[in-house]
Amino acid sequence: MKLIRFQETHASLVDAYVLSEEQLRFTAHPSKSIPLCKAEPNRHAILGIENDRLVVYFALHEQEGVQPYSDNLKAILLRTLSTEYHELGKAAMQRLPEFVQLQFPHIDEIVLAVNVANEFARKLYTKFGYQDTGRRVMGSKGMLIVMSYPLEVPVKR
Repeated sequence: MKLIRFQETHASLVDAYVLSEEQLRFTAHPSKSIPLCKAEPNRHAILGIENDRLVVYFALHEQEGVQPYSDNLKAILLRTLSTEYHELGKAAMQRLPEFVQLQFPHIDEIVLAVNVANEFARKLYTKFGYQDTGRRVMGSKGMLIVMSYPLEVPVKR
């Protein structure tokens, strides 16, 4: 699986992407997220592609997107993560830190907010090194647990 930034040529992949009702309890379909990414320059739509199919979607939100969840000006927020296949979701989580370091070299932390009722996702994030910050934020679908993953930023010489 490879992670890439959304381009209009990928629209048919998004149209074919299916999420269950259970998934939609906690996240939005990419067709709802992508217009926000187009409207806000600090919000980036990211696709996980395998065999010419969209299998993972998420948005990365810089600056104002992070503010409710972290005071770190060099953090990026992981939003609306979804996958058609849980195993590929794990692959995306493994690749995400390196992708962020390459695409957003000024970022030193990935932040996310997971619904307290979404125990599966919370366990997945913990498995991949995200730590509960102790911060709680009320979201549109209930109370959210804020989690953080620090990144190593290359030293400039």
